Amino acid sequence: MSAAPDEVAQALVGLSHVVEPGHRALHAAVADLGPVAAWEALRRGNPCGALSPELRAGAALRAEGYRPAEQLRRLEDGGGRLLCPGDAEWPLARLTWSAQPGLEAPPLALYLVGPARLADVVDRSVALVGARAATAYGVRVARELALGLADRGVSVVSGGAYGIDAAAHGGALSSTGASTIAVLACGVDISYPKGNERLLHRIAQEGLIVSELPPGTTPTRGRFLVRNRLIAALSLGTVVVEAARRSGSLATLQRARLLNRHVMVVPGQITSGASAGCHEQLRHPDHPAVCVTRVEEVLDSVGAIGVDASTPLRGPVRVRDDLPETVRRVLDAVPVRGGAGEAALARAAGVSTLVVQQVLPPLLVHGLVERTPQGWRLTSLGAR
Repeated sequence: MSAAPDEVAQALVGLSHVVEPGHRALHAAVADLGPVAAWEALRRGNPCGALSPELRAGAALRAEGYRPAEQLRRLEDGGGRLLCPGDAEWPLARLTWSAQPGLEAPPLALYLVGPARLADVVDRSVALVGARAATAYGVRVARELALGLADRGVSVVSGGAYGIDAAAHGGALSSTGASTIAVLACGVDISYPKGNERLLHRIAQEGLIVSELPPGTTPTRGRFLVRNRLIAALSLGTVVVEAARRSGSLATLQRARLLNRHVMVVPGQITSGASAGCHEQLRHPDHPAVCVTRVEEVLDSVGAIGVDASTPLRGPVRVRDDLPETVRRVLDAVPVRGGAGEAALARAAGVSTLVVQQVLPPLLVHGLVERTPQGWRLTSLGAR
């Protein structure tokens, strides 16, 4: 007999309270036993899949007096909701992957606050992450990239932190084209960092706040690292705007690699320690990141085929660019100062005098050469 939806939701809330997110043994146990049976086993300290006795004992201790139904009521009273696998809003393709070294398990459930539907906003999304202690350059680039992506209907996913994260969220919020998603390493009811409280409140009003952790849960270093794989998973690709060699945003990029997502970095000055980690990712021995400098280049990696392909940049178009080879050779032979006769130009260009006589009149008409008493010479236009 299958469990009722409310019973499953309460079990998932209980499991998220007693075991840290991304635990592979718990994920396997839930897949095998179901969330209700797994919760009952852990609540009572009984065997549960391959979970160790030490972890089961800790889970049972955490479960004492915990009432998932009350947690759900508080969540809903605060304007939040629980999202479970199988719900219409659950982005199944994004949140399904197989176990592998270096990659934590997919989430068992998600806590959300905000009007946007998760499955819709991540259908076309990019993660923008980077240093908390960002430079003015990094903040400007992150904001401009986020604004440009949102203007083109691409949701921006980040971690709600200071620096690059805040700039990315702020840039996306400046657009009316798409939403922004803040993935937290704490409960959705906690504004962390405190200095971003107004920003996070606005994201909750216009986009989405997402967490695997129950309301009231405070952040820890380990939770930030596990959270990073969720940022990468919810996006088509991850862009690191600024990162030192030991930046946590590089952990997000590595998880994006393991999830077969696109990995991109924005270059900085080669003397800037704030971009040293980005530059190392360009030289990654197995899976180098793509260098991106503008929105079009990001979309070239993650966008739809035939829709988002970028137009290659080129320098200014010059008069000489489309000239036939023979005409260019004659033009190159014309001096800037003084003058030269047609025979001298023919020798310098390696063509016949007849060719020079045929080529010079059109060049004269286009203002590239002029005739002087000393012979033919370039005009200022022809010399540029």
